[in-house]
Amino acid sequence: MRVLITGATGFIGRALCPALVATGHEVAAVVRNSGNPTIPERATVHVIPDIGPETEWDQALSGMDAVIHLAARAHVMEEHVRDPMGEFNRVNAEGTGRLTSAAAKAGIGRFVYLSTVKVMGDHSSAPFRESDTPRPEDAYGKSKLAGEQALAIAAADAGLEPVILRPPMVYGPGAKGNFLALMKLCQAAPPLPFSAVDNRRSIIYLGNLVDAIGRCLTADGAAGETYFVRDGEDLSTPALIRNVAAALGRPARLFPAPVGFLRLAGAITGKTQAISTLLSDLQVDDEKIRRQLGWTPSLNMLQGLKETAAWFSAGG
Repeated sequence: MRVLITGATGFIGRALCPALVATGHEVAAVVRNSGNPTIPERATVHVIPDIGPETEWDQALSGMDAVIHLAARAHVMEEHVRDPMGEFNRVNAEGTGRLTSAAAKAGIGRFVYLSTVKVMGDHSSAPFRESDTPRPEDAYGKSKLAGEQALAIAAADAGLEPVILRPPMVYGPGAKGNFLALMKLCQAAPPLPFSAVDNRRSIIYLGNLVDAIGRCLTADGAAGETYFVRDGEDLSTPALIRNVAAALGRPARLFPAPVGFLRLAGAITGKTQAISTLLSDLQVDDEKIRRQLGWTPSLNMLQGLKETAAWFSAGG
């Protein structure tokens, strides 16, 4: 297939592009700047500096069979815009709407949209299923849900075959954000007050997510579907810390502290969201993609952590 990939130089795109090229697909990579060494030599490159409601897609979409839309405004550690919600919507909702409309007009078939578990909310009382009602709580989750809805509208008016993937936290070589912060913390190995935390969180290794995207790109039964994906092993926060530390060859120095005290400490220090992430449940049920598409993770969680730790220890 001839596949246009947005966000080709991002965390997921850098792994996806060479994987699709290796399996025989013709890749056209959308990048913000030219001359990026992470793009495979056999890929076509389209420089599109900004994704929003006025982006022109005609040239990039010409001759394509499918689109994989990875590009998004994700979590921003230090916000520098006056209207963060407006900026999330401009890129993730209006920008996605512009791309899906252009794809429908260009006669694109398969359109794979990488969404997020955050469209369901920030915590789960039971593993989320695709039939559950989305209840996003933050600007990122709300804008990504709006992107899903824009795709549905475009698909209803044309021959698009939409597929939506909602991954939980993704880790692997090149990881950023919360997982990179966790690895740095485990490398430093300070005493951490989390041994009494009894939660469960789903995660997925980058290579497993890339494999799932590839399956959704080509599987006949995927058209029109939404899927959750995960490694298959949900971990508590202390178990995750112990496994990350072990992969790095470092000790995990955990001690118990009351959960109420941890939440209070988070509120006092302005880290309420970060502490909530460490304490709450956020699980997904991936039975649907396993049953419908026969997908299973190629690596288990321990193997994925070893690959990630090797990258980190090598200077990542």
